[in-house]
Amino acid sequence: METMAMFVGVIALICILGFFNEKVTKLTYEIALMLFSSILGILVLAGVAIFHDTTIGNVLKEVQGFDIHDFLMHGVLCFMLFAGSCHMKLKDFKQQARQVTVLALVCTLLGAAFYGLLIYGAGMLFGLNLTLPVCLMFGSIIAPTDPIAATGILSKFGLPKKTSFLIQGESLFNDGIGVALFVCFSGMVSASSASQQEGLVGVMLREILGALVVGVVVTVLCFLMFRFCKHAYLKIFISLLTVSLSYVLCEMLHFSGAIASVICGILFSELRSRFSEFEEEKHAEIFDSFWETLDVFLNSVLYVLLGLSFVSVMRMEYVLLLSATAILANLIARSASLSLSTLVIGKIPDNFSRFGFVTLLTWGGLRGGLSVALAMSTKDMLPEKTYFIILGCTYAVVFFTTVVQGLTMKPVYNRISRKRAA
Repeated sequence: METMAMFVGVIALICILGFFNEKVTKLTYEIALMLFSSILGILVLAGVAIFHDTTIGNVLKEVQGFDIHDFLMHGVLCFMLFAGSCHMKLKDFKQQARQVTVLALVCTLLGAAFYGLLIYGAGMLFGLNLTLPVCLMFGSIIAPTDPIAATGILSKFGLPKKTSFLIQGESLFNDGIGVALFVCFSGMVSASSASQQEGLVGVMLREILGALVVGVVVTVLCFLMFRFCKHAYLKIFISLLTVSLSYVLCEMLHFSGAIASVICGILFSELRSRFSEFEEEKHAEIFDSFWETLDVFLNSVLYVLLGLSFVSVMRMEYVLLLSATAILANLIARSASLSLSTLVIGKIPDNFSRFGFVTLLTWGGLRGGLSVALAMSTKDMLPEKTYFIILGCTYAVVFFTTVVQGLTMKPVYNRISRKRAA
């Protein structure tokens, strides 16, 4: 009953906040949900203080303490990634394979290292007890850009096709890279002998190659049913089975379930286009409509939960100083990693200058639910003070990139675009 009541409450917030934004503020939908939910989260925090040890206070504590890590990593992440990638074409990846690979792999690795070193230096300056492995783990939490924000927010600004695809492709694949880095560095933090013996390269190869094999095999086998199925809704159920089975198998085998989900989506899209003559037009519309609706719904739930949980940043010591440090370090690390990555990326797409391209992708590097979920998963391996520093700083970066960078992305792009045209 409690779960159902919370579900109803979240749906009510999505509807009320979405309706208010549509009629009054007219902000980008995802940004509005997170911004208004954050304001509501602060009111919830005040309510907990006012109604302490009462029924109302206990209910507010339940809302405030929702486990985003469990919701995302053990629930809906695979469906979100599949929904974001199932409309992408394999031929587009072939055309930009080098750029996507460099951004998803090299840029994420460099970004995690740069961010970790910057936070380590800041920790020494502020007298915080942060070890280098903890800071590198923190870097792996912050480094991956968010595919949900990339598709939901950035796609509305009319970015050129190749640049838009590159941002989306990077964000879809670097989730898996970020998780692989997190597994390696968290193993160092928790003194996991298995992770230490396997090393960074071993972890990355296992996570990526294993996910690739599982994603391809499961998708091909399930698509055999999909191709010869005559029932529209059964086709949808088969696609749900494909991505969820791939994700579960990868989690069991210690591969990247995130990468497997993206592989499933892209391969499913490719196979559907190749055998389109076997799929009725009405069935194709129902399939696409289902995944688009599910994508928007799950994104909406996640943004509301992120906003409500934003008050966790208040538990961090020196909250303003550390929040500003985390945000600044993220911008520096993102910019530096992109600058180095562009040296090997090949041709810059859509005639952007190198500086304009780096600026655009730095400001467009939005963070989201995955970063928060990974930060929450460190609770049992870190001292309480360190845990709240990492969680609070992560929330600060996610809020700033989603709300501030998201709201200002259009004028930034327009300014860069004018210089490109000139």
